[in-house]
Amino acid sequence: MSDAATAMVQTEASSKARRAQPEAAAPRGRLARYLAAHKDGPTFFILPAIALLATFIIYPIISTLIMSVTNGNGVFVGAQNYIDIIESDRTARATMNTVYFVGASIILQLILGTAAGIVLNEQFRGQAIVRALTLIPWVIPGIVGAMTWAWMFHTDYGVINYVLSSWGLIDEPVRWLTNPTIVLPALTAVNVWKMFPFVAIMVLAGLQSIPVSLYEAAKVDGATFRDEVIYITLPQLRPILASITLLLIIAGVNSITIIYAMTKGGPADRSLITSIQIFVEAFQYFNFNQASALSVLFFLVSTLFIVAHIWLDGRRKER
Repeated sequence: MSDAATAMVQTEASSKARRAQPEAAAPRGRLARYLAAHKDGPTFFILPAIALLATFIIYPIISTLIMSVTNGNGVFVGAQNYIDIIESDRTARATMNTVYFVGASIILQLILGTAAGIVLNEQFRGQAIVRALTLIPWVIPGIVGAMTWAWMFHTDYGVINYVLSSWGLIDEPVRWLTNPTIVLPALTAVNVWKMFPFVAIMVLAGLQSIPVSLYEAAKVDGATFRDEVIYITLPQLRPILASITLLLIIAGVNSITIIYAMTKGGPADRSLITSIQIFVEAFQYFNFNQASALSVLFFLVSTLFIVAHIWLDGRRKER
């Protein structure tokens, strides 16, 4: 038999053998078919991220929603948890404290941060050192800053009372963290100290993106430094300041570390804000269902701020 005939026989035998083998079963299910069709694509590369997202974000959200409409025994109670937490006097006080704490903090942070950013944008000796020192409050851990300020505010041996007494400004020590009247302003001051460097750096970055030609033209027209700030700097910084405000709102309502480390929401709930109330309801009173309901409400309000910011930003870009 020739070599060509032998090759033909072997080819026919191989074809018959392949036809005799059962075909591989097609994957069942839409997801299985999709993965099989895209096994060489990017899907498998993002599966770990999807798994982490589902484990640490999606599942807790679903679990919180379920607990918010059930009681401690898992029985469905509808909106009762929401009604109870909304009608609570503690919730009303925490809400007012949150509005005061966040509102006052943002106003002062924007004023001080913008002023600091404008100063840091000027050329002077030691500019790099001053910029680095300005960042210190923002970069140190929150618990370290909180404990440092708690010591400084201490009634008996705090450095603030010592300095005020040495200057003759007070006759007796001020109870900064135990006086219901001044505890929240004191904590607001700490929060401003913590976050205003962030505003300063963002403003500094925005200032460096403003065309120098605008200032040169203003100087030719005889504009003063005040005129440059009002008519050039602030209008150019408006989009950045809007984004900073949103970030400060999110950071302010979640300022658990500073307040809890210094006062734990006391005295008599005078420094209690909503985020700490959620923590206290869940992990001190073990009222997980009402804490879940408050968490859902807190999440919805935060989402409204984000949606409003995106909508306003979109309208600004359309103009």
